[in-house]
Amino acid sequence: MTTMTLRGIDEDLAKTLKEMSQQQGVSLNALAIRLIREATGLDKKKRTATYHDLDELAGTWSEADELNFRQATVSLEAIDTDLWK
Repeated sequence: MTTMTLRGIDEDLAKTLKEMSQQQGVSLNALAIRLIREATGLDKKKRTATYHDLDELAGTWSEADELNFRQATVSLEAIDTDLWK
């Protein structure tokens, strides 16, 4: 393996890289290698789809809304034992 030294890393980049390595629980070296491999196309970036189409609905139910929903769906919680034979 080859050893390389990076110079000229500004404070913002250094701070961001340190934060990323801490959040991901990896060393700065491991993070840098992964980012370089992804940027050069040697490794594909792991992507998980993030959707925001329902964000505006999150946390918008009142207690009354929740109670109405639970009452309306209580029959869906019943288990039909004949289906499991």
